[in-house]
Amino acid sequence: MQIDLEAERKEILNRYKLLIKACKRRLEKGDKEIIRKAFEVAVEAHKEMRRKSGEPYIYHPIAVAQICAEEIGLGTTGIVCALLHDTVEDTDLTLDDVKGLFGEKVSQIINGLTKISEVIDNTSSIQAENFRKVLLTMSEDIRVILIKLADRLHNMRTLEHMKRDKQMKIASETLFLYAPLAHRLGLNTIKTELEDLGLKYTDTDGYNEVAAKLRETEPERKRFIQKFIEPLKEILGEQGFKFTMYGRPKSIFSIFNKLKTKGVLFEEIYDLFAIRIVIDTPPEQEKSDCWKVYSIITDFYHPSPDRLRDWISTPKSNGYESLHTTVMGPQGRWVEVQIRTVRMDDLAENGYAAHWKYKASAADKESKLESWLLRIREMLENPDPNALEFIDDFKLNLFSDEIFGFTPKGDMKTLPVGSTALDFAFEIHTQVGEHCIGAKVNHKLVPLSYELKSGDQVEILTSNKQTPKEDWLHYVITAKAKSKIKNSLKEQRKKIAEDGREILERKFYKIKIDFTLQNVNDFCNYLRLPSSQELFYRAALGNIDVKEIKAWVREKEQPPKPHPKKDVAKIEQLVTNARGKSDMLVIGDDMQKLDYKLSPCCNPIPGDDVFGFITINEGIKIHRVNCPNAIKLLSNYAYRVVKAKWMNDAMISFLAGIKIIGTDELGLINNITKVISNENNVNMRSINFDTEGEMFEGTIMIYVHDTKHLNHLIENLKKVKGVTRIERIDEKN
Repeated sequence: MQIDLEAERKEILNRYKLLIKACKRRLEKGDKEIIRKAFEVAVEAHKEMRRKSGEPYIYHPIAVAQICAEEIGLGTTGIVCALLHDTVEDTDLTLDDVKGLFGEKVSQIINGLTKISEVIDNTSSIQAENFRKVLLTMSEDIRVILIKLADRLHNMRTLEHMKRDKQMKIASETLFLYAPLAHRLGLNTIKTELEDLGLKYTDTDGYNEVAAKLRETEPERKRFIQKFIEPLKEILGEQGFKFTMYGRPKSIFSIFNKLKTKGVLFEEIYDLFAIRIVIDTPPEQEKSDCWKVYSIITDFYHPSPDRLRDWISTPKSNGYESLHTTVMGPQGRWVEVQIRTVRMDDLAENGYAAHWKYKASAADKESKLESWLLRIREMLENPDPNALEFIDDFKLNLFSDEIFGFTPKGDMKTLPVGSTALDFAFEIHTQVGEHCIGAKVNHKLVPLSYELKSGDQVEILTSNKQTPKEDWLHYVITAKAKSKIKNSLKEQRKKIAEDGREILERKFYKIKIDFTLQNVNDFCNYLRLPSSQELFYRAALGNIDVKEIKAWVREKEQPPKPHPKKDVAKIEQLVTNARGKSDMLVIGDDMQKLDYKLSPCCNPIPGDDVFGFITINEGIKIHRVNCPNAIKLLSNYAYRVVKAKWMNDAMISFLAGIKIIGTDELGLINNITKVISNENNVNMRSINFDTEGEMFEGTIMIYVHDTKHLNHLIENLKKVKGVTRIERIDEKN
């Protein structure tokens, strides 16, 4: 195909002009020249490169810079870094060149982005051990996170050009890390788009189904919204309010999650949309005017008292301010109403991007942002060898909703939902947490594990004799508390282990064995302990006796046996064996030479979209792409994932589960079992039915050949009188 270089050159310049237009209002003297210089350096550096779509590579940095300017609101330094973000990693340009051309700050941010790309890029995936490095770099300068988010957003928007396995890895990683980061930074629009695009590639069928249903129900939704807001518009206008009012549909991702977690039908979700009322009012009247609007709405429509959320008096820690209520609208339907001002709406949708407009609140927002980054730094202070656990703790604190509590002096502390009195103690200060013996919540004594509610007043009781205990880890949910407790326990173990070293040394000499580093390590390996410190600790507790040392000596004198060890070389070999030349794992009759198992967490059957995950001791495990564990596996262990497909000619039976819901008709169970037994080669393993009033719910575990076979059976079961819904389930036993 002939490439029209002249047309491409014009298009590059056209995109550059649009970029300058996007950041025009914030450009100061000399800024345009710096951006032009960065653009020219990037064009020159990437001139020979093309993207997977065949487009010139430079389109990508310009698009990332455009997102930074338009959707995130970064200034000149951010735009320059966005244009140059791939140069040091992918071209001949060095970090020193960047420093010489654009100064220390730009070079520092580019260095941060390059470090992240070494860990997470378009082709590989996050590996848990490197996750901490990524966060450390991010916490040095907030712009590193923001440019990386813009980079990821553009990659997600153009993901259709990648191979299927790359799409899965990148989309899983987006849902795992980038969407929660965007949420935490208050970038709601970007978070929503990342989640929807992530779902589009990790569960295409689920995404398309919800999108189609939203399109189908749009006319009816518009009519309902119109009917709901007409009387409100009239009275708000009479009261002299300047406002806009509209219905916003929930994101595809949030609707899909609700369908999955609540097990309801699309038609049963009442909050498919929220009515948003945005009032234009001066800063000093914001709070009182929002409550006036609330009062007017609740005069018209009856509110649900337990669904009022006041984030105007106490904004969320990512800066979100709004007043939410749920009211009973026309046709007996509950409707969520969000009331906010123009400023609040801008901050809620664009987070960081809206800072520059609202100088008065920018300092406050900056301090909130800084305190969040400080939390990241605190969590990184105590390196925990279990990197995966660290990610889980970190993610929990990113995703979670928040509550707030007060100290006796009235200071407010924001914590994740589910936090305990002990979490609160560590939030005040590490030493308060470590010496905590109990708490008074609203003047009543409570245990350390007491779960706090929003608005609780908490007084922490301490004693100098108290030290953290192992079971404290079950009482806390914040990453800060977990990390501090683990660190303290480590120090305690260290002291005990020092005594244990002497005890073990005496036992070695008792049976005339030299107490050398080699011998200690060999004995450790024999007992399968992670470190010599753990060995000394157990010796101090009296858990290691001379018999075990003698048994080790006897084994040592025998010829060595191969020992399963988690080393990268072994994994690489397994991966190579599994992938073979075709880079595709074929599941079926010819697979005798490879040990594979169908994972019980999602029960894959032929026809399902699947991947193979290589384990050390259990061979290859086959998972469905939409398995509950898939996102975590694809994000953290991408190098151990292989593409997989089924052989068509293998007539083997696989276990699958279906859930049947309907009205309890006479002879219903008999009719259902008759349909199953009439289906060719289907055997039931178990059947369980439960009726309540006129409704019934049943689960049946059956053996089928593939998804086509299963779908055929489901279609026939749907015809049985009384059956209203059938869905596939994973095995629960």
